[in-house]
Amino acid sequence: MIHSLFLVNASGDIFLEKHWKSVVSRSVCDYFFEAQERATEPENVPPVIPTPHHYLINVLRHRIYFVAVIQSEVPPLFVIEFLHRVVDTFQDYFGVCTEAAIKDNVVVVYELLEEMLDNGFPLATESNILKELIKPPTILRTVVNTITGSTNVGEQLPTGQLSVVPWRRTGVKYTNNEAYFDVVEEIDAIIDKSGSTITAEIQGVIDACVKLTGMPDLTLSFMNPRLLDDVSFHPCVRFKRWEAERILSFIPPDGNFRLLSYHVSSQNLVAIPVYVKHNITFREGSSQGRFELTLGPKQTMGKAVESVLVTSQLPRGVLNTNLTPSQGTYTFDPVTKLLSWDVGKINPQKLPSLKGSMCLQAGASKPDENPTINIQFKIQQMAISGLKVNRLDMYGEKYKPFKGIKYMTKAGKFQVRT
Repeated sequence: MIHSLFLVNASGDIFLEKHWKSVVSRSVCDYFFEAQERATEPENVPPVIPTPHHYLINVLRHRIYFVAVIQSEVPPLFVIEFLHRVVDTFQDYFGVCTEAAIKDNVVVVYELLEEMLDNGFPLATESNILKELIKPPTILRTVVNTITGSTNVGEQLPTGQLSVVPWRRTGVKYTNNEAYFDVVEEIDAIIDKSGSTITAEIQGVIDACVKLTGMPDLTLSFMNPRLLDDVSFHPCVRFKRWEAERILSFIPPDGNFRLLSYHVSSQNLVAIPVYVKHNITFREGSSQGRFELTLGPKQTMGKAVESVLVTSQLPRGVLNTNLTPSQGTYTFDPVTKLLSWDVGKINPQKLPSLKGSMCLQAGASKPDENPTINIQFKIQQMAISGLKVNRLDMYGEKYKPFKGIKYMTKAGKFQVRT
């Protein structure tokens, strides 16, 4: 299946390669570099690039391209999912997945890739299993390995590898038994100049941190499970029970994992949590333009809108701006024409505004179109879709665990047209 893997940095240099079935020449990446040159943005490189003898499947994470080389046709999403799992594993082991971290731990990287793929096919991709096979690097372990010449590879096979629940090791013990769940939703929306919603959708995930003794069996139920559409589960979830009862039943992995991801695309279910009042005008033949912007919360159920950042790409004819923010700070880059306003937290009693004038190039014609406004924000303790966890129950163990559930909504690609 996967013959080779190449890691390409932001400068276009291949800084690591791994081959499983046969050695594939680096020259195969020339097709990838050609596609990269044609793309306007780094993330616009096509995920699947056909070549005369291979397919190149790539993902971009942390400014590194992970390029897999395939010789026969396989489901592309299968390979893309595996590449994301590789990145997540590196992040879990090294704290960050950067070029420097990978180079510093190159021996562990090759050991991990050797275990994750067997003759080109995915084998051990669960973090728990890998950590028993290959110990995560520490300063002490690195020093000992350097002196003794030993490696991070474990001496025994993982206990869960051959069981029916390979994602969980046996004999797990904790003094404090805890299970935390984070419901994180990202809202993507395009709002037109009158304030109407053109498109709106929600990408949501439920991340878990479970530290429970023994082999607990958990069930998680929701107040409104019908909201969940296009759901993708961790392998531990019993799918038949979800289909029949809309209840999540699972034996959890030990530690951090993503329980599920979901998608809400029905626009009548997507509430828009902020509104924008704007007045951006350019007069024909005038060297001045007007810029007025006011933000306010909407449908947030009393929760505060925090970490608000407004950016706008102003037209090329704008030389400078003279604006006054009622709160926060703003910057304008005269070279890139990017206006950035760091608002912070929105106070509903005193709405933040940014007002003033723009200096335009003398004699320049009026811009063809008004700029768009991009907004970033966070809302704690609220899921914008209305999703709510009803209860979490545990079976198979006699102790009482501590349970906690946290909600958060944040902006993805949130755009307002003016």
